[in-house]
Amino acid sequence: MKASDLLVAALEAEGVEYIFAVPGEENLDLLESLRTSSIRLIVTRHEQGAGFMAATYGRLTGKAGVCLATLGPGATNLTTPAAYAALGAFPLVMITGQNRSGVRRQNIWHNSRRRIAECGPRLGLMFRRRACGVASADVRVSFA
Repeated sequence: MKASDLLVAALEAEGVEYIFAVPGEENLDLLESLRTSSIRLIVTRHEQGAGFMAATYGRLTGKAGVCLATLGPGATNLTTPAAYAALGAFPLVMITGQNRSGVRRQNIWHNSRRRIAECGPRLGLMFRRRACGVASADVRVSFA
């Protein structure tokens, strides 16, 4: 079982029905795990579209909307929907991809941790997975 399978199982346990996403190299494992799950993947053309769709889903249903983006500029494109959700108090969970350090050339534009830090403290929690054993606990905290 891969970490992405555990993440998808934890999202299913939280009642996630849809994920609004832009596919990319960094989130292919997660997309593959979603193929066999009950969660419906809604592919968008731009990360902001995914973020706004997830925030609006949260606004209309009261359940957390979930969006998925690639690393770097993809994560940065979620900042406006994050502000929209924060201002309206809409439940929103954002997931971004991240390469392991040293695997490929990376610079400051492809560092999700730096991108999310730019969003400010209102975004809540961010987890960097090193071990798969606690993925469900991390997801539970994000939905609390």
